[in-house]
Amino acid sequence: MSSENSLANKNHATATPIMQIDNIVKEFSGVRVLHKVTIDIFPGEVLGILGENGAGKSTLLKILCGIYQKTSGSISFAGNKVEIDGPASAKALGISMIPQEFNLINTLNVFENIFLGSERSQGILLDKKAMRVKTLQLLEELQTQLDPDALISTLSVAQKQMVEIAKALVSDVRVLIMDEPTTVLTAHEVKILFALVERLKARGVTLVFISHKLKEVKQLCDRLVILRDGYLISVDDVSDIDEQDMARKMVGRELNQIYPPKISCAAETVLKVSNLNIKGLLQDINFKLHKGEILGFAGLIGAGRTETAEALMGLREVDSCSVQVKGRDVAIKSVADAVDCKMAYLSEDRQGKGLVMNFDIVKNISLISLAKYVKRLIQGKLETQQAQHYVDLFDIKAASINSELINLSGGNQQKVYLAKWMDTEPEILILDEPTRGIDVNTKKEIYHFINAMTKKGMSVIVISSELDELIGLASRVLVMREGKIVGELQGDDINDQEIMYYAAGLKQDLTKSA
Repeated sequence: MSSENSLANKNHATATPIMQIDNIVKEFSGVRVLHKVTIDIFPGEVLGILGENGAGKSTLLKILCGIYQKTSGSISFAGNKVEIDGPASAKALGISMIPQEFNLINTLNVFENIFLGSERSQGILLDKKAMRVKTLQLLEELQTQLDPDALISTLSVAQKQMVEIAKALVSDVRVLIMDEPTTVLTAHEVKILFALVERLKARGVTLVFISHKLKEVKQLCDRLVILRDGYLISVDDVSDIDEQDMARKMVGRELNQIYPPKISCAAETVLKVSNLNIKGLLQDINFKLHKGEILGFAGLIGAGRTETAEALMGLREVDSCSVQVKGRDVAIKSVADAVDCKMAYLSEDRQGKGLVMNFDIVKNISLISLAKYVKRLIQGKLETQQAQHYVDLFDIKAASINSELINLSGGNQQKVYLAKWMDTEPEILILDEPTRGIDVNTKKEIYHFINAMTKKGMSVIVISSELDELIGLASRVLVMREGKIVGELQGDDINDQEIMYYAAGLKQDLTKSA
Protein backbone atom coordinates (compact mmCIF):
# COMPACT_ATOMS: atom_id res chain seq x y z
CA MET A 1 0.00 0.00 0.00
CA SER A 2 1.34 3.46 -0.91
CA SER A 3 2.10 6.14 1.65
CA GLU A 4 -1.19 7.75 0.52
CA ASN A 5 -3.00 4.71 1.85
CA SER A 6 -1.10 4.49 5.13
CA LEU A 7 -3.38 4.17 8.12
CA ALA A 8 -0.94 6.01 10.36
CA ASN A 9 -2.15 9.46 11.28
CA LYS A 10 0.06 12.19 12.68
CA ASN A 11 -2.57 13.33 15.16
CA HIS A 12 -3.19 9.83 16.51
CA ALA A 13 0.29 8.34 16.52
CA THR A 14 0.17 7.65 20.27
CA ALA A 15 -3.60 7.43 20.83
CA THR A 16 -5.39 4.14 21.53
CA PRO A 17 -8.18 3.41 19.04
CA ILE A 18 -11.73 3.08 20.33
CA MET A 19 -12.41 0.71 17.44
CA GLN A 20 -10.12 -1.32 15.19
CA ILE A 21 -11.43 -2.78 11.94
CA ASP A 22 -9.01 -5.42 10.70
CA ASN A 23 -9.19 -7.02 7.24
CA ILE A 24 -12.98 -6.96 7.06
CA VAL A 25 -14.43 -8.90 4.12
CA LYS A 26 -18.10 -9.02 3.22
CA GLU A 27 -19.71 -11.13 0.51
CA PHE A 28 -23.31 -11.38 -0.67
CA SER A 29 -24.11 -14.61 -2.51
CA GLY A 30 -20.44 -15.05 -3.36
CA VAL A 31 -20.05 -11.46 -4.61
CA ARG A 32 -17.40 -9.62 -2.59
CA VAL A 33 -18.38 -6.06 -1.72
CA LEU A 34 -15.68 -5.34 0.89
CA HIS A 35 -12.06 -6.38 0.36
CA LYS A 36 -9.94 -6.64 3.54
CA VAL A 37 -10.73 -3.16 4.85
CA THR A 38 -8.57 -2.09 7.79
CA ILE A 39 -9.20 1.17 9.69
CA ASP A 40 -8.43 2.48 13.18
CA ILE A 41 -11.02 4.83 14.69
CA PHE A 42 -9.99 7.06 17.59
CA PRO A 43 -11.89 8.50 20.56
CA GLY A 44 -13.37 11.96 20.15
CA GLU A 45 -12.71 12.29 16.43
CA VAL A 46 -15.04 12.88 13.51
CA LEU A 47 -14.08 10.34 10.87
CA GLY A 48 -15.53 10.96 7.42
CA ILE A 49 -16.17 8.10 5.01
CA LEU A 50 -16.49 8.90 1.31
CA GLY A 51 -17.08 6.80 -1.76
CA GLU A 52 -19.40 6.46 -4.73
CA ASN A 53 -22.68 4.62 -4.29
CA GLY A 54 -21.78 0.94 -4.19
CA ALA A 55 -18.29 1.64 -2.78
CA GLY A 56 -19.13 -0.26 0.41
CA LYS A 57 -19.65 2.58 2.88
CA SER A 58 -23.09 1.60 4.17
CA THR A 59 -22.17 -2.10 4.13
CA LEU A 60 -19.17 -1.43 6.38
CA LEU A 61 -21.21 0.65 8.80
CA LYS A 62 -24.01 -1.93 8.92
CA ILE A 63 -21.39 -4.49 9.96
CA LEU A 64 -20.29 -2.18 12.78
CA CYS A 65 -23.95 -1.85 13.86
CA GLY A 66 -24.67 -5.59 13.71
CA ILE A 67 -27.16 -5.32 10.84
CA TYR A 68 -24.84 -7.34 8.59
CA GLN A 69 -22.37 -10.01 9.66
CA LYS A 70 -18.83 -9.88 8.30
CA THR A 71 -17.62 -12.75 6.14
CA SER A 72 -14.12 -12.62 7.64
CA GLY A 73 -11.83 -10.28 9.56
CA SER A 74 -12.04 -8.97 13.10
CA ILE A 75 -13.31 -5.98 15.07
CA SER A 76 -11.88 -4.74 18.36
CA PHE A 77 -13.63 -2.28 20.65
CA ALA A 78 -11.78 -0.46 23.45
CA GLY A 79 -8.90 -2.89 23.02
CA ASN A 80 -10.95 -6.09 23.11
CA LYS A 81 -11.97 -8.27 20.18
CA VAL A 82 -15.75 -8.35 19.87
CA GLU A 83 -18.40 -10.13 17.83
CA ILE A 84 -21.14 -7.70 16.86
CA ASP A 85 -23.76 -10.31 15.99
CA GLY A 86 -26.78 -8.03 16.04
CA PRO A 87 -27.99 -4.49 16.75
CA ALA A 88 -28.34 -5.34 20.45
CA SER A 89 -24.61 -6.21 20.62
CA ALA A 90 -23.71 -2.90 19.01
CA LYS A 91 -26.01 -1.01 21.34
CA ALA A 92 -24.48 -2.71 24.39
CA LEU A 93 -21.06 -1.45 23.27
CA GLY A 94 -22.40 2.07 22.86
CA ILE A 95 -22.57 2.10 19.05
CA SER A 96 -25.54 3.98 17.58
CA MET A 97 -26.43 4.77 13.98
CA ILE A 98 -28.52 7.41 12.25
CA PRO A 99 -29.46 5.56 9.05
CA GLN A 100 -29.72 7.12 5.61
CA GLU A 101 -33.15 5.59 5.06
CA PHE A 102 -35.54 6.03 7.96
CA ASN A 103 -36.21 3.15 10.32
CA LEU A 104 -39.35 4.52 11.91
CA ILE A 105 -42.83 3.08 12.46
CA ASN A 106 -45.46 5.38 10.96
CA THR A 107 -48.27 4.18 13.24
CA LEU A 108 -46.32 5.05 16.42
CA ASN A 109 -45.75 8.55 17.72
CA VAL A 110 -42.49 10.45 18.13
CA PHE A 111 -41.56 9.41 21.66
CA GLU A 112 -42.54 5.78 21.06
CA ASN A 113 -40.20 5.66 18.06
CA ILE A 114 -37.36 7.36 19.92
CA PHE A 115 -37.56 4.84 22.76
CA LEU A 116 -38.32 1.78 20.63
CA GLY A 117 -36.11 -0.96 22.07
CA SER A 118 -35.02 1.33 24.93
CA GLU A 119 -38.35 1.71 26.70
CA ARG A 120 -38.43 3.05 30.25
CA SER A 121 -40.69 1.37 32.74
CA GLN A 122 -42.16 1.96 36.17
CA GLY A 123 -42.78 -1.45 37.64
CA ILE A 124 -44.55 -3.54 35.02
CA LEU A 125 -45.87 -0.49 33.16
CA LEU A 126 -44.20 1.76 30.62
CA ASP A 127 -43.16 5.12 32.08
CA LYS A 128 -44.60 7.22 29.26
CA LYS A 129 -44.25 10.44 31.26
CA ALA A 130 -40.49 9.95 31.66
CA MET A 131 -40.12 9.08 27.97
CA ARG A 132 -42.04 12.19 26.93
CA VAL A 133 -39.87 14.39 29.19
CA LYS A 134 -36.65 12.92 27.81
CA THR A 135 -37.98 13.27 24.26
CA LEU A 136 -38.66 16.96 24.84
CA GLN A 137 -35.10 17.38 26.18
CA LEU A 138 -33.62 15.73 23.09
CA LEU A 139 -35.79 17.73 20.70
CA GLU A 140 -34.90 20.94 22.55
CA GLU A 141 -31.19 20.12 22.12
CA LEU A 142 -31.89 19.68 18.40
CA GLN A 143 -33.84 22.97 18.42
CA THR A 144 -36.80 21.36 16.70
CA GLN A 145 -40.38 21.97 17.77
CA LEU A 146 -42.06 18.59 17.54
CA ASP A 147 -44.92 17.21 19.60
CA PRO A 148 -43.73 13.97 21.30
CA ASP A 149 -47.24 12.58 20.69
CA ALA A 150 -47.32 13.36 16.95
CA LEU A 151 -47.64 10.34 14.70
CA ILE A 152 -44.60 9.69 12.48
CA SER A 153 -46.94 9.44 9.47
CA THR A 154 -47.80 13.14 9.87
CA LEU A 155 -44.20 14.38 9.82
CA SER A 156 -42.18 15.81 6.97
CA VAL A 157 -39.02 14.10 5.76
CA ALA A 158 -36.85 16.65 7.61
CA GLN A 159 -38.80 16.13 10.84
CA LYS A 160 -38.38 12.36 10.53
CA GLN A 161 -34.63 12.90 10.20
CA MET A 162 -34.61 14.82 13.50
CA VAL A 163 -36.49 11.93 15.16
CA GLU A 164 -33.83 9.52 13.89
CA ILE A 165 -31.10 11.71 15.37
CA ALA A 166 -32.90 11.89 18.73
CA LYS A 167 -33.41 8.13 18.64
CA ALA A 168 -29.65 7.59 18.27
CA LEU A 169 -28.93 9.84 21.25
CA VAL A 170 -31.46 8.38 23.68
CA SER A 171 -28.95 5.92 25.18
CA ASP A 172 -25.33 6.46 26.21
CA VAL A 173 -23.40 6.52 22.98
CA ARG A 174 -19.65 6.09 22.53
CA VAL A 175 -19.57 5.79 18.74
CA LEU A 176 -22.25 7.60 16.71
CA ILE A 177 -22.49 6.69 13.02
CA MET A 178 -24.28 9.19 10.78
CA ASP A 179 -25.19 8.01 7.28
CA GLU A 180 -26.10 11.06 5.14
CA PRO A 181 -27.75 12.93 8.05
CA THR A 182 -27.99 16.32 6.32
CA THR A 183 -29.54 15.47 2.95
CA VAL A 184 -33.07 16.56 3.94
CA LEU A 185 -32.17 19.32 6.41
CA THR A 186 -32.24 23.06 5.86
CA ALA A 187 -29.05 25.10 6.21
CA HIS A 188 -30.25 26.17 9.68
CA GLU A 189 -30.89 22.58 10.75
CA VAL A 190 -27.47 21.52 9.43
CA LYS A 191 -25.88 24.26 11.54
CA ILE A 192 -27.70 22.93 14.62
CA LEU A 193 -26.56 19.38 13.85
CA PHE A 194 -22.94 20.46 13.41
CA ALA A 195 -23.04 22.29 16.75
CA LEU A 196 -24.36 19.08 18.34
CA VAL A 197 -21.50 17.13 16.75
CA GLU A 198 -18.98 19.52 18.31
CA ARG A 199 -20.60 19.11 21.75
CA LEU A 200 -20.57 15.32 21.45
CA LYS A 201 -16.96 15.38 20.30
CA ALA A 202 -16.03 17.52 23.33
CA ARG A 203 -17.59 14.83 25.55
CA GLY A 204 -15.32 12.21 23.97
CA VAL A 205 -17.92 10.66 21.67
CA THR A 206 -16.51 9.33 18.38
CA LEU A 207 -18.46 10.22 15.26
CA VAL A 208 -18.37 8.46 11.90
CA PHE A 209 -19.83 10.70 9.20
CA ILE A 210 -20.91 9.63 5.71
CA SER A 211 -21.81 12.41 3.30
CA HIS A 212 -21.67 13.15 -0.41
CA LYS A 213 -21.44 16.85 0.38
CA LEU A 214 -17.71 17.41 0.14
CA LYS A 215 -17.88 20.90 1.66
CA GLU A 216 -19.53 19.45 4.77
CA VAL A 217 -16.87 16.75 5.05
CA LYS A 218 -14.13 19.38 4.80
CA GLN A 219 -15.82 21.52 7.42
CA LEU A 220 -16.73 18.87 9.98
CA CYS A 221 -14.30 15.95 9.84
CA ASP A 222 -10.83 15.41 11.30
CA ARG A 223 -9.83 12.49 9.09
CA LEU A 224 -11.23 11.03 5.93
CA VAL A 225 -11.51 7.43 4.70
CA ILE A 226 -12.15 6.90 0.99
CA LEU A 227 -13.54 3.62 -0.35
CA ARG A 228 -13.86 2.60 -3.98
CA ASP A 229 -15.41 -0.64 -5.26
CA GLY A 230 -15.11 -2.15 -1.78
CA TYR A 231 -11.40 -1.34 -1.41
CA LEU A 232 -9.79 1.08 1.02
CA ILE A 233 -8.19 3.79 -1.14
CA SER A 234 -6.81 6.19 1.46
CA VAL A 235 -6.98 7.59 4.97
CA ASP A 236 -6.09 11.28 5.14
CA ASP A 237 -6.14 14.19 7.53
CA VAL A 238 -8.84 16.47 6.16
CA SER A 239 -6.38 19.35 6.30
CA ASP A 240 -4.21 17.51 3.76
CA ILE A 241 -6.87 16.94 1.08
CA ASP A 242 -9.08 19.29 -0.93
CA GLU A 243 -12.47 18.66 -2.53
CA GLN A 244 -10.98 17.99 -5.95
CA ASP A 245 -8.71 15.30 -4.49
CA MET A 246 -11.67 13.76 -2.68
CA ALA A 247 -13.66 13.50 -5.92
CA ARG A 248 -10.67 12.13 -7.85
CA LYS A 249 -9.99 9.41 -5.29
CA MET A 250 -13.67 8.45 -5.13
CA VAL A 251 -14.03 7.90 -8.87
CA GLY A 252 -10.45 6.88 -9.67
CA ARG A 253 -10.01 9.52 -12.35
CA GLU A 254 -10.35 13.23 -12.94
CA LEU A 255 -14.01 14.27 -12.78
CA ASN A 256 -14.83 16.64 -15.62
CA GLN A 257 -17.61 19.23 -15.60
CA ILE A 258 -20.45 17.73 -13.56
CA TYR A 259 -23.22 19.79 -15.21
CA PRO A 260 -23.84 19.56 -18.96
CA PRO A 261 -24.19 22.81 -20.95
CA LYS A 262 -27.66 24.32 -20.71
CA ILE A 263 -29.78 24.17 -23.85
CA SER A 264 -32.51 26.48 -25.08
CA CYS A 265 -36.06 25.19 -24.79
CA ALA A 266 -38.86 25.59 -27.31
CA ALA A 267 -41.55 28.25 -27.04
CA GLU A 268 -44.28 25.58 -26.90
CA THR A 269 -45.99 25.30 -23.52
CA VAL A 270 -46.50 21.68 -22.48
CA LEU A 271 -47.85 22.32 -18.97
CA LYS A 272 -49.83 25.29 -17.69
CA VAL A 273 -50.92 25.41 -14.04
CA SER A 274 -53.35 28.10 -12.94
CA ASN A 275 -54.82 28.97 -9.53
CA LEU A 276 -53.60 25.90 -7.67
CA ASN A 277 -54.82 26.24 -4.09
CA ILE A 278 -54.78 23.95 -1.08
CA LYS A 279 -55.97 25.56 2.13
CA GLY A 280 -53.10 26.03 4.56
CA LEU A 281 -50.50 24.72 2.09
CA LEU A 282 -50.60 26.39 -1.33
CA GLN A 283 -51.91 29.75 -2.51
CA ASP A 284 -52.41 30.83 -6.13
CA ILE A 285 -49.71 28.70 -7.76
CA ASN A 286 -49.37 29.72 -11.42
CA PHE A 287 -46.62 28.68 -13.83
CA LYS A 288 -45.80 27.32 -17.29
CA LEU A 289 -43.39 24.59 -18.37
CA HIS A 290 -42.02 24.65 -21.92
CA LYS A 291 -41.03 21.79 -24.19
CA GLY A 292 -37.43 20.74 -23.54
CA GLU A 293 -37.13 23.00 -20.50
CA ILE A 294 -35.53 22.23 -17.13
CA LEU A 295 -37.54 24.31 -14.66
CA GLY A 296 -36.18 24.52 -11.11
CA PHE A 297 -38.23 24.89 -7.94
CA ALA A 298 -36.32 26.40 -5.02
CA GLY A 299 -37.34 27.23 -1.47
CA LEU A 300 -36.78 26.24 2.11
CA ILE A 301 -38.24 23.01 3.47
CA GLY A 302 -41.95 23.56 4.05
CA ALA A 303 -42.23 26.17 1.29
CA GLY A 304 -44.72 24.02 -0.64
CA ARG A 305 -42.57 22.60 -3.45
CA THR A 306 -43.33 18.93 -2.76
CA GLU A 307 -47.00 19.70 -2.14
CA THR A 308 -47.17 21.37 -5.56
CA ALA A 309 -45.71 18.29 -7.25
CA GLU A 310 -48.01 15.93 -5.36
CA ALA A 311 -51.05 18.02 -6.29
CA LEU A 312 -50.09 17.90 -9.98
CA MET A 313 -49.76 14.10 -9.77
CA GLY A 314 -53.16 13.60 -8.15
CA LEU A 315 -51.62 12.67 -4.80
CA ARG A 316 -53.26 15.57 -2.94
CA GLU A 317 -56.80 16.84 -2.96
CA VAL A 318 -56.91 20.46 -4.12
CA ASP A 319 -59.37 23.24 -3.41
CA SER A 320 -58.96 24.62 -6.92
CA CYS A 321 -56.68 24.10 -9.88
CA SER A 322 -56.71 24.44 -13.65
CA VAL A 323 -54.20 22.29 -15.57
CA GLN A 324 -53.52 22.23 -19.27
CA VAL A 325 -51.25 19.66 -20.91
CA LYS A 326 -50.26 20.64 -24.45
CA GLY A 327 -53.12 23.11 -24.55
CA ARG A 328 -55.75 20.57 -23.49
CA ASP A 329 -57.65 20.97 -20.20
CA VAL A 330 -57.14 17.91 -18.01
CA ALA A 331 -58.48 16.77 -14.65
CA ILE A 332 -55.85 14.90 -12.64
CA LYS A 333 -57.44 13.16 -9.68
CA SER A 334 -55.03 10.24 -9.37
CA VAL A 335 -51.57 9.04 -10.38
CA ALA A 336 -53.21 7.01 -13.14
CA ASP A 337 -54.66 10.24 -14.56
CA ALA A 338 -51.22 11.85 -14.44
CA VAL A 339 -49.61 8.87 -16.17
CA ASP A 340 -52.28 9.09 -18.89
CA CYS A 341 -51.16 12.71 -19.37
CA LYS A 342 -47.58 11.45 -19.87
CA MET A 343 -46.44 12.80 -16.50
CA ALA A 344 -44.02 11.11 -14.10
CA TYR A 345 -42.91 11.95 -10.55
CA LEU A 346 -39.92 10.81 -8.49
CA SER A 347 -40.73 11.46 -4.83
CA GLU A 348 -37.99 12.64 -2.44
CA ASP A 349 -38.87 9.58 -0.28
CA ARG A 350 -37.83 6.81 -2.68
CA GLN A 351 -38.12 3.99 -0.13
CA GLY A 352 -41.36 5.16 1.46
CA LYS A 353 -43.26 6.19 -1.68
CA GLY A 354 -41.37 5.01 -4.74
CA LEU A 355 -39.93 1.51 -4.49
CA VAL A 356 -40.82 -1.86 -3.01
CA MET A 357 -37.64 -2.84 -1.23
CA ASN A 358 -38.27 -6.60 -1.13
CA PHE A 359 -39.08 -6.70 -4.87
CA ASP A 360 -36.31 -7.27 -7.37
CA ILE A 361 -35.14 -4.84 -10.05
CA VAL A 362 -37.41 -6.26 -12.73
CA LYS A 363 -40.60 -6.04 -10.67
CA ASN A 364 -39.81 -2.51 -9.46
CA ILE A 365 -39.22 -1.18 -12.96
CA SER A 366 -42.53 -2.54 -14.24
CA LEU A 367 -44.59 -1.52 -11.18
CA ILE A 368 -46.52 1.21 -13.00
CA SER A 369 -46.13 0.05 -16.61
CA LEU A 370 -47.03 -3.61 -16.03
CA ALA A 371 -50.07 -3.44 -18.33
CA LYS A 372 -47.86 -3.18 -21.42
CA TYR A 373 -46.27 -6.53 -20.56
CA VAL A 374 -49.60 -8.35 -20.22
CA LYS A 375 -51.17 -10.33 -23.05
CA ARG A 376 -53.50 -12.59 -21.10
CA LEU A 377 -50.43 -13.45 -19.01
CA ILE A 378 -47.41 -11.38 -17.99
CA GLN A 379 -44.76 -11.58 -20.72
CA GLY A 380 -41.91 -12.23 -18.29
CA LYS A 381 -39.22 -12.46 -20.94
CA LEU A 382 -40.12 -9.08 -22.42
CA GLU A 383 -40.38 -7.55 -18.95
CA THR A 384 -36.89 -8.84 -18.07
CA GLN A 385 -35.41 -7.67 -21.37
CA GLN A 386 -36.71 -4.17 -20.81
CA ALA A 387 -35.39 -4.12 -17.24
CA GLN A 388 -31.98 -5.21 -18.54
CA HIS A 389 -32.12 -2.33 -21.01
CA TYR A 390 -32.45 0.12 -18.12
CA VAL A 391 -29.77 -1.64 -16.06
CA ASP A 392 -27.40 -1.10 -18.98
CA LEU A 393 -28.64 2.43 -19.75
CA PHE A 394 -28.23 3.69 -16.19
CA ASP A 395 -25.28 1.44 -15.30
CA ILE A 396 -27.17 -0.02 -12.33
CA LYS A 397 -24.74 -2.00 -10.19
CA ALA A 398 -26.26 -5.15 -8.68
CA ALA A 399 -25.33 -8.80 -8.23
CA SER A 400 -28.06 -9.66 -10.72
CA ILE A 401 -31.22 -8.28 -12.27
CA ASN A 402 -33.12 -10.39 -9.72
CA SER A 403 -31.48 -8.63 -6.75
CA GLU A 404 -33.92 -7.19 -4.23
CA LEU A 405 -33.79 -3.40 -3.93
CA ILE A 406 -32.87 -3.59 -0.25
CA ASN A 407 -29.47 -4.98 -1.29
CA LEU A 408 -28.66 -2.07 -3.61
CA SER A 409 -26.89 1.15 -2.67
CA GLY A 410 -28.90 4.37 -2.44
CA GLY A 411 -27.64 5.60 -5.79
CA ASN A 412 -28.53 2.38 -7.56
CA GLN A 413 -31.96 2.39 -5.94
CA GLN A 414 -32.47 5.90 -7.32
CA LYS A 415 -31.49 4.72 -10.79
CA VAL A 416 -34.08 1.91 -10.57
CA TYR A 417 -36.66 4.48 -9.44
CA LEU A 418 -35.85 6.64 -12.46
CA ALA A 419 -36.03 3.60 -14.76
CA LYS A 420 -39.45 2.70 -13.32
CA TRP A 421 -40.84 6.06 -14.39
CA MET A 422 -39.02 6.15 -17.72
CA ASP A 423 -40.73 2.87 -18.56
CA THR A 424 -44.05 4.77 -18.59
CA GLU A 425 -42.65 6.84 -21.52
CA PRO A 426 -43.30 10.26 -19.93
CA GLU A 427 -43.08 13.63 -21.63
CA ILE A 428 -43.12 15.63 -18.38
CA LEU A 429 -40.80 14.46 -15.60
CA ILE A 430 -40.98 15.90 -12.06
CA LEU A 431 -37.93 15.16 -9.91
CA ASP A 432 -38.13 15.89 -6.18
CA GLU A 433 -34.63 15.97 -4.60
CA PRO A 434 -33.36 13.61 -7.34
CA THR A 435 -29.80 13.30 -6.00
CA ARG A 436 -30.45 13.01 -2.26
CA GLY A 437 -27.80 10.72 -0.77
CA ILE A 438 -26.09 10.14 -4.11
CA ASP A 439 -22.37 10.35 -4.86
CA VAL A 440 -20.84 12.93 -7.16
CA ASN A 441 -20.32 10.58 -10.11
CA THR A 442 -23.88 9.22 -10.02
CA LYS A 443 -25.13 12.80 -9.82
CA LYS A 444 -23.21 13.58 -12.98
CA GLU A 445 -24.74 10.56 -14.73
CA ILE A 446 -28.27 11.64 -13.77
CA TYR A 447 -27.66 15.26 -14.79
CA HIS A 448 -26.39 14.24 -18.21
CA PHE A 449 -29.31 11.84 -18.67
CA ILE A 450 -31.79 14.62 -17.85
CA ASN A 451 -30.03 16.92 -20.31
CA ALA A 452 -30.09 14.24 -23.03
CA MET A 453 -33.83 13.69 -22.52
CA THR A 454 -34.60 17.41 -22.78
CA LYS A 455 -32.74 17.48 -26.11
CA LYS A 456 -35.28 14.86 -27.25
CA GLY A 457 -38.16 17.10 -26.16
CA MET A 458 -38.88 15.92 -22.60
CA SER A 459 -39.74 18.68 -20.13
CA VAL A 460 -38.38 18.45 -16.59
CA ILE A 461 -39.22 20.06 -13.24
CA VAL A 462 -36.43 19.75 -10.65
CA ILE A 463 -37.24 20.41 -7.00
CA SER A 464 -34.00 20.68 -5.05
CA SER A 465 -32.57 22.05 -1.81
CA GLU A 466 -29.12 21.95 -3.44
CA LEU A 467 -28.66 25.44 -4.85
CA ASP A 468 -25.68 24.33 -6.95
CA GLU A 469 -27.95 21.75 -8.58
CA LEU A 470 -30.57 24.31 -9.57
CA ILE A 471 -27.96 26.80 -10.73
CA GLY A 472 -26.17 24.15 -12.78
CA LEU A 473 -29.24 22.58 -14.39
CA ALA A 474 -32.18 24.95 -14.68
CA SER A 475 -32.76 27.56 -17.37
CA ARG A 476 -35.45 29.10 -15.15
CA VAL A 477 -36.04 28.89 -11.37
CA LEU A 478 -39.25 29.56 -9.45
CA VAL A 479 -38.72 30.30 -5.76
CA MET A 480 -41.42 29.36 -3.26
CA ARG A 481 -42.03 30.62 0.24
CA GLU A 482 -44.91 29.80 2.59
CA GLY A 483 -46.95 28.12 -0.14
CA LYS A 484 -46.52 30.84 -2.76
CA ILE A 485 -44.31 31.44 -5.78
CA VAL A 486 -42.49 34.61 -4.73
CA GLY A 487 -39.90 34.96 -7.47
CA GLU A 488 -38.89 33.86 -10.96
CA LEU A 489 -35.20 33.87 -11.95
CA GLN A 490 -33.53 33.47 -15.33
CA GLY A 491 -30.04 33.79 -16.78
CA ASP A 492 -27.42 35.36 -14.50
CA ASP A 493 -30.07 35.99 -11.83
CA ILE A 494 -30.05 32.25 -11.06
CA ASN A 495 -27.49 32.43 -8.25
CA ASP A 496 -27.22 31.55 -4.55
CA GLN A 497 -27.82 35.09 -3.33
CA GLU A 498 -30.94 35.80 -5.37
CA ILE A 499 -32.50 32.40 -4.59
CA MET A 500 -31.92 32.80 -0.85
CA TYR A 501 -33.20 36.40 -0.81
CA TYR A 502 -36.53 35.21 -2.19
CA ALA A 503 -36.61 31.98 -0.15
CA ALA A 504 -35.96 33.85 3.09
CA GLY A 505 -38.49 36.59 2.35
CA LEU A 506 -35.94 39.38 1.83
CA LYS A 507 -37.20 39.91 -1.73
CA GLN A 508 -40.56 39.23 -3.28
CA ASP A 509 -41.86 39.44 -6.83
CA LEU A 510 -45.36 38.09 -7.04
CA THR A 511 -45.47 38.41 -10.83
CA LYS A 512 -47.16 35.21 -11.93
CA SER A 513 -45.47 33.25 -14.69
CA ALA A 514 -48.61 31.54 -15.96
